Amino acid sequence: MATLAEIQIRDPFLLHVEEESRYYLFGSTDPNIWRDPGIGFDTWTSTDLENWEGPVPAFRPPEDFWSRGQYWAPEVHRYRDRWYMFATFTSPDGFRGTQVLVADEPAGPYRPWSDGTVTPRKWQCLDGTLHVDDDGNPWVVFCQEWSQVHDGAIWARRLTPDLTDVEGTPVFLFNASDAPWTRPMTGQRFAQYDLPVYVTDGPFLFRLRSGHLMMLWSSFGDGGYAMGVAHSTSGHVTGPWVQEDGALWSRDGGHGMIARLADGSLALTLHRPNTTPDERAVFRPLEELEDGVRIVTG
Repeated sequence: MATLAEIQIRDPFLLHVEEESRYYLFGSTDPNIWRDPGIGFDTWTSTDLENWEGPVPAFRPPEDFWSRGQYWAPEVHRYRDRWYMFATFTSPDGFRGTQVLVADEPAGPYRPWSDGTVTPRKWQCLDGTLHVDDDGNPWVVFCQEWSQVHDGAIWARRLTPDLTDVEGTPVFLFNASDAPWTRPMTGQRFAQYDLPVYVTDGPFLFRLRSGHLMMLWSSFGDGGYAMGVAHSTSGHVTGPWVQEDGALWSRDGGHGMIARLADGSLALTLHRPNTTPDERAVFRPLEELEDGVRIVTG
């Protein structure tokens, strides 16, 4: 058994499996996710969100796997009675992308499912997440990194119904600098044109009980790594998206998601601090509003 304080993890993703009365915690779990070779992804399980069993290997790359390291931000979604992991991998030529993996059980083991990445091959992409719209159509929502475009962007792209491939072209949603709370990353410039750089990380879409569609995503603000909220004015993944003025989490923490717990309440997850190897998962209760969420304090 372990507590959250004992588990090094970035990009935490909390999954509740109702029929098991159990929670699964996934995330970037290699001791140093910034260097090759990569080990894979682990999962931890709990019934009370305080005491965790594990780690259990959820994904280990096959010998012929195309990526050798920098395995990031796994998310696990139930879709058509199977379990799908969306995760970021880096190719030997330096380009990153999101591939879909599949398993018969929530803990895995996960194996490659999509035909390579479902993000554009020669884009620098990361943190793909699954969104299923009201018509049942699956989408991958993902970031295009600042290292390629200077002002990080978030895009959406239709997936085939079986999640093995994509349909159509990517749809632009917004840039990092569109949010009033974001700030350029300190100590970095986009060398090609000497421009400031703005980060986009960790998009996660969530539909409230009211039907309102919102997105969490991360960047840098006045207090360092931070997480904000965008709202779809149409209720559809393609937007338009409107940014909140201030960050939901403003200081040294981010890459979060929203989980619905066993009692129906909502919990915010994120990692903090943002420095390796000190990252830990943080859970905070959320108040669900008609058109947003609020962190419960006190």
